[in-house]
Amino acid sequence: MKSDHSDDDGSSAGKRSTTIQSVSIAARFLDILARADGPLALGEVARQGRTGTSTAHRYMQSLVRERLVAQDPMTGRYDLGPAALSIGIGALRRIEPIEVAARLMKTLASEIAASCGVAIWTDQGPTIIRWYRSSDFSISTVSLGDVLPLDNTACGLVFQAYLPRETVAAARKRQPAAFRGNPPSKEALDAARQAAGVELNEHLFSLLTGKAAPVFNAQNEIACVVTTVSFVKTAEATGHWNALRAMATQASLESGASRGSV
Repeated sequence: MKSDHSDDDGSSAGKRSTTIQSVSIAARFLDILARADGPLALGEVARQGRTGTSTAHRYMQSLVRERLVAQDPMTGRYDLGPAALSIGIGALRRIEPIEVAARLMKTLASEIAASCGVAIWTDQGPTIIRWYRSSDFSISTVSLGDVLPLDNTACGLVFQAYLPRETVAAARKRQPAAFRGNPPSKEALDAARQAAGVELNEHLFSLLTGKAAPVFNAQNEIACVVTTVSFVKTAEATGHWNALRAMATQASLESGASRGSV
């Protein structure tokens, strides 16, 4: 791929600079196609790429030759090519939503006065696999490895909102009788999906609030649930609900989901 700027001075520094610039421009065009709802005309590619049409054409044709871009022979419009799709699929295979969520929740625990964690679904129900305590909130109600009640926790309700009914029913049978509450109504699960999460204030513990939000994978399936435990008043005063859902949304998007949690 040729650079749009001369490197006639022959210096290695100049060549490195122009090479990097060419890659950056090509990456910009690929990003434009990746974000588009469908194939784009050359003029639109140039407009979004903030370049002239001739420049956009040269880059598009170079990317077509490398199979990173495909051009419709009938309309002349451009879209991502098979090589770009292969790269995208390879990247998605390397993304682990749980590790993404864990990293973000560890960060959140350092920013707000709440214990923050990640729960996955097992045949026993929601299970805590990451738990980070805040230096500003030391009360311990949950520990690493705990299996949470299905019907009496925010995590349990979020999982029920997105998992098949038979999957939930099988786990309910395996949970201790003391864990079992009343299964949520359809309206409650609809509300959980609409709100992109659940918050339960003073439900199991006085003065405390439990909040949970879903994280989706590249197939837009629930991969895990992020959760916080904190004081009700602190959570309301410092916006824990919005902070948690923002982290869930970021984790979903980083994991390749086409939708966030909010």
